[in-house]
Amino acid sequence: MAQTSVSIVRIYRDLFRRSPALARLLAGEFVSGIGDWLYLIAILVVVYAESNSPVLLGIVGAARILPYVLLSVPAGIVADRFDRRMVLLVTDVARGILMLALAGAVSVDAPIGVIIGLSILAACFSTFFNPAIAALVPTLVDERDLGPANGAWATLDNLSFIIGPALAGILLAVGGLQIAFLLNAASFAVVAVVLWRLPVPPSQRAPEVATEGDATLPPIRWRSLAGTLVGPFVLDASTSFVSGGVSVLTVILAVEVLGAGEAGTGYLNAAVGVGGVVAGVAGGSLLARPLRIPLLAGGLIGGAGLAGLGLSGSLPFAMLTIGIAVAGVLLLEIVTTTLVQRVVPDELRGRAVGVIQTSSAILYSLGSLLMPILASSFGTGPILVSSAVLLVIGALMALGLSGRDAGAAPLPAGTATLLDHPIFGGLPVPRLEAVARQLVEVPMAAGQVVIRQGDPADRFYLVAAGALRVSQVGDEEERTLRDLGPGDVFGEIGLLRGVGRTATVTAVTSGTLFALDGADFAELVGSGPGLGSRLLDVYRGAIGRA
Repeated sequence: MAQTSVSIVRIYRDLFRRSPALARLLAGEFVSGIGDWLYLIAILVVVYAESNSPVLLGIVGAARILPYVLLSVPAGIVADRFDRRMVLLVTDVARGILMLALAGAVSVDAPIGVIIGLSILAACFSTFFNPAIAALVPTLVDERDLGPANGAWATLDNLSFIIGPALAGILLAVGGLQIAFLLNAASFAVVAVVLWRLPVPPSQRAPEVATEGDATLPPIRWRSLAGTLVGPFVLDASTSFVSGGVSVLTVILAVEVLGAGEAGTGYLNAAVGVGGVVAGVAGGSLLARPLRIPLLAGGLIGGAGLAGLGLSGSLPFAMLTIGIAVAGVLLLEIVTTTLVQRVVPDELRGRAVGVIQTSSAILYSLGSLLMPILASSFGTGPILVSSAVLLVIGALMALGLSGRDAGAAPLPAGTATLLDHPIFGGLPVPRLEAVARQLVEVPMAAGQVVIRQGDPADRFYLVAAGALRVSQVGDEEERTLRDLGPGDVFGEIGLLRGVGRTATVTAVTSGTLFALDGADFAELVGSGPGLGSRLLDVYRGAIGRA
């Protein structure tokens, strides 16, 4: 146990040492998360106190979900088109201003419609958060650190879930509703300062514009991306539906099954927060391994916890099992985020997160609606046990759909050679697998000039089948430099050095090439700390190549 604790501490210590920018970002968002929970509890108290209507309270809760259904995809587009750091900054500043407006509205006893309108507007801005930060994190850490980085983010998010409501309870006890809104506004100011001081991430290329003169490249690779996202989508669908249902069944379980009253609901929710924190911290070592390991662990742990919760007959046992269930579900949610970050190209990552966030909001709401109805007919215990089975099935399906890194779609031919080639030595396998899905198959005929000396360098090539010859004109004489065959690559020096082609490559026989466009090649080179220098070190001095 002590050795495991040391390992976990080392993982996070090394993570934040390698990426101080990530540490600052997570610290700022942690403060903001506490403020968010203050605000969420305060707004519900205000609405209920002013209206004394449970129906209106339910409408407000549902209305806060609606922006996530309608705006998540547009939010993803914004995250892909603009500096994600600035997207977060603008939305945080806007929400801070709205918190000040809410504090003022409560102080002057504004109509309840004004307060509800301001809260829904704040939810609209909140929709932009997940696509932007999920797409930003991979630009701040190395590929191998994505799992632990998402684990740290989830840990702090769950810790804020514990601290925020507790602080809200204290403020509400002393009549400090306006203070809750003001503190949330202050938390946005803190994170705005952090975001402003973060390093500017690499510029994002607009995916709708193809490389000039290269009509064979698709402007957006949504067709191949759809296959890539099947695994994460299935996983998120099961966790979202189950989470939505359990969030409501917790109340029924505490009040009707366990007879613990409203206080029992509070205790179970406290156990939810603790389970999330424990999973986030302890999951760091799992998330540093191949994702199939935390995927299986999350499914089994979450399923066992839900089944135990369905069979529990006492409040302490229910608290223990719901904490275990949440730990497993959280691991699966982190795996979903990490899978998307690993397999989706940077220029489409925000959109991918937005699509999944849309489906997640819909399925969460559907679970909240259907599972209590089913529980009233079949009993809370059987429904919780059934949700355990659903969660395990979702994890196993995601594993089956996920390929070699628990989420990768079937990789194109030539991938093995790409992974084994020395030019990519030392680069993370998941990143290379993501690059492999961007390869474009190019047939070649005998005698075809693939690249010509002096032409602009626009693509990197991998030989899948066939033979080619590399020649160079110098002092009015053309000489053969080398022959190429399956497994060889060419076209890298012009791209790395930013110069024209240094040689001509001609097909000797018919065959097949795989091409990677220059922008994607450049993104690979600059996708993580030290990748570019490692790549140049491998081929330093290879001026004579094409």
